[in-house]
Amino acid sequence: MSEKRTDYISWDEYFMGVAMLSGMRSKDPNTQVGACIVSGDNKILSMGYNGFPKGCSDDEFPWNREGDPLENKYFYTTHSELNAILNYRGGSLEGAKLYVTLFPCNECAKAIIQAGIKTIVYANDKYGNTQRVIASKRMLNASGVRYYEYTPTGRKIEMEL
Repeated sequence: MSEKRTDYISWDEYFMGVAMLSGMRSKDPNTQVGACIVSGDNKILSMGYNGFPKGCSDDEFPWNREGDPLENKYFYTTHSELNAILNYRGGSLEGAKLYVTLFPCNECAKAIIQAGIKTIVYANDKYGNTQRVIASKRMLNASGVRYYEYTPTGRKIEMEL
């Protein structure tokens, strides 16, 4: 009788890897963010990445970060977390866990809380000192949503596509 493999990836590695891979679908030239929502029994419920809403052409809407608000991306893009929530078609997300490559902003925190997601695992908090993220953490704390930073394992995964 043979023994099972011992070098398989953990659930956190698996789901954060799915979130990272999802982020690679983003057309944003500056920031690619991915999200993966998982059930309590480790089933993938939904995924998302940052980009424009359906019907809004990646070639016609602006990707700029500066200048006139109507001519930069911020009024038009949908964040990965919100896309993952909106992409879900199975009913309730109550009690789910969200893996995301960048800590959620205040607007996404509202959607996360309202959707019933109870845990956030994030890979990067580079905007942690901004008002949007400070407000996000304040709401998440008040509503009992737990969050923690993903601990990279250093494992490299190479795939040929």
